[in-house]
Amino acid sequence: MIFMRKNILLMALMIGASILAILFHPTHKIADKKTKVNLEMMIPKQLGDWQENAQQIAQIISPDQEILVKKLYSQTISRTYKNTNGDMIMLTIAYGDDQSDSKSLHYPEVCYPAQGFQLTPSKVTVLKTKFGDIKAKQLMATLGSRSEPVTYWATVANKVVVSGLEAKFAQLNYSFRGQIPDGLLFRISSISTDSQHAFNIQEAFIRELMASISSSDRATLAGLPR
Repeated sequence: MIFMRKNILLMALMIGASILAILFHPTHKIADKKTKVNLEMMIPKQLGDWQENAQQIAQIISPDQEILVKKLYSQTISRTYKNTNGDMIMLTIAYGDDQSDSKSLHYPEVCYPAQGFQLTPSKVTVLKTKFGDIKAKQLMATLGSRSEPVTYWATVANKVVVSGLEAKFAQLNYSFRGQIPDGLLFRISSISTDSQHAFNIQEAFIRELMASISSSDRATLAGLPR
């Protein structure tokens, strides 16, 4: 009963936020006033001990999901990295210069089940880097014999959000100013039945990635201070 009431309240808040966003009708894209994001240039193909494995397919994605991704995002990048220990990380980043109501972020809790995966309840975690902490979510996705621990977060105009409600309120805040925020979804995963071991490796990969890019790119990618 409490869970149902919480879902009803969440739905009401999101509908109310959407109505207000329409009434304020933002017209100015934040992305138009800052340095253009280029994911291919931003993310190095070698990160310390990690090297891109171009022969490995990074993601399983159905044709209908691919169409949706192209509709929601202006840029995407999918790569697989491998280190000398044989660990593999699948990286996907999707960036949208228009995070208005009709093009809001598409979270793993939506896209994975759409492809047949079963999900464990997600948990919020804090990833430690020398440039600051990153709030993220972690979950386990399974499809048949495939077990895929996933770590992800999203940003709305360089502010990290880890739920649809947080993203909606951030979007609404910019709508009040007549602005349309940009945003991205950062997701890494690996194939493993040992979720904690996989999450530890994923966090190490993220630390290496943050150390390999510029301060402005860290701000764009993870909301870290410049």
